[in-house]
Amino acid sequence: MTQPGTPATTDLAPKINRAFDFAGAQLRRLIETHPDYFPMYTQAGKWRHGGDTWTNWCEGFLGGQLWLLYHRTRDPYWRAKAEHYSRLIEHRKTDWDVHDLGFLFWSTWKRWYDLEGDPAVNAVVVEAGRTLSLRFKEKGQYLRSFVADDSLFIDIMMNVGIIFYAAQQTGDAELLRRATQHALTTRRCLVRGDGSASHEGIFDLNTGEFLRQTTQQGWRDDSSWARGLTWALYGFGAVYGFTGDERFLRTAQACADFYIERTPAHGVPPNDWEEPNPALPYESSAAAIAASGLLSLAALTRDTAQAAGYRACALRILNTLTEPEFLAIDTPGWEGILKHGMYHQRRGLGVDESVMWGDYFFLEALDKAAGAA
Repeated sequence: MTQPGTPATTDLAPKINRAFDFAGAQLRRLIETHPDYFPMYTQAGKWRHGGDTWTNWCEGFLGGQLWLLYHRTRDPYWRAKAEHYSRLIEHRKTDWDVHDLGFLFWSTWKRWYDLEGDPAVNAVVVEAGRTLSLRFKEKGQYLRSFVADDSLFIDIMMNVGIIFYAAQQTGDAELLRRATQHALTTRRCLVRGDGSASHEGIFDLNTGEFLRQTTQQGWRDDSSWARGLTWALYGFGAVYGFTGDERFLRTAQACADFYIERTPAHGVPPNDWEEPNPALPYESSAAAIAASGLLSLAALTRDTAQAAGYRACALRILNTLTEPEFLAIDTPGWEGILKHGMYHQRRGLGVDESVMWGDYFFLEALDKAAGAA
């Protein structure tokens, strides 16, 4: 049931409109000031800087935001820019050095195809899915992370959907097998009994045996890194949508319940729930991912009371994120959209800043909420 203080979507409408207008102004300034530049995180609120990126995974989120703006406004300006920034990353469809092709192509080329139905555009999405499947390790039954052959990341649950899609589009049973086995391995090895998730799992390359849970970005190996949990919440729900396999729905629901139980009433978690007295209380990008994932999960969940709870939590998150504490609308000179995001706290990258995926999933969640009104 909707909890006290939860806004209805109609009550959020003015805040959604204001957030999209602000996002449009920020994005127009970004692409006109720094054309063909793909930022990842801000430093002191500024996109253009020389900071480390750790890996190459964010280029789809700028084009994805432009497609979301076009979907909302039908302004030809956003249509032209969205296609341009999508074409700039087309060559990545054969890049099997990263595990992030879903992030790159689902947010851009798949949105393009859904809006316009061009088979040539769809072919790029399918090829990216085929490329990602090449990372599958038979011993262990998982898609390896960019870090090493023996490494499985929870983040890959947000990317495996593009392999399921490629399998559906082509009827390729091998693609379906790899995607399904990866999701089952992740469910077994990284998601815990309380619905929390480990960031990384390590395997024995000789036998395929799962060895241990660890983390690259959480507080410690056995803790609960917030963004990883929201990757699982969103990703397992998406896989259920592809497969209809109840195991994946139950896993997504367990992750959602953990998020709701452990996060303050305003809906924004810290970087890691287990870290005692964190100096920085917010990880807004995790909240944005959770909001979008919860809205999708509410549509997938057949229990009406449970679905209403997920939707209510998502709307509370968006009500919080559209306030000036998080939306940079009243912060002069800030170039991102959503403040208080976190990229890699351990490495000191994008700490308490805007992050490109946070902005993207924030707009995606707002778009879903507006569409369901």
